[in-house]
Amino acid sequence: MARVTVEDCVLKVQNRFELVMMAATRAKGLQNGSTITIDRDNDKDTVVALREIADGTIDVDNLKSSLVTNLQKIKMATVEEKESEEIKAIEIAMDDMMSIADDEDALSDAGFNEASEDNFDEEE
Repeated sequence: MARVTVEDCVLKVQNRFELVMMAATRAKGLQNGSTITIDRDNDKDTVVALREIADGTIDVDNLKSSLVTNLQKIKMATVEEKESEEIKAIEIAMDDMMSIADDEDALSDAGFNEASEDNFDEEE
């Protein structure tokens, strides 16, 4: 039955890859409690989603819009997560640089200067 359903769906959504993404989005919606627009007939959510697309009982344009919105949210979350990680790395690097600068200031204040040839000559 699913084979015939896919062939029927291709008449509504020509791109099979787009069809798969749209059917998956609809199936997730069904799993999360969206109202079914056809008789379930003991089918799984993925088959129900394909049958709804084939029968035209759901608006394919709205489904596509929902899919695009969900993908944009995922992309934004990924970008924000990556930016957050980069900011943390920069903050850690800045803290490290500040502690090195503080250590150099402390050594300088304690009278430990950089080694020079004059210092070595005095010890001999």
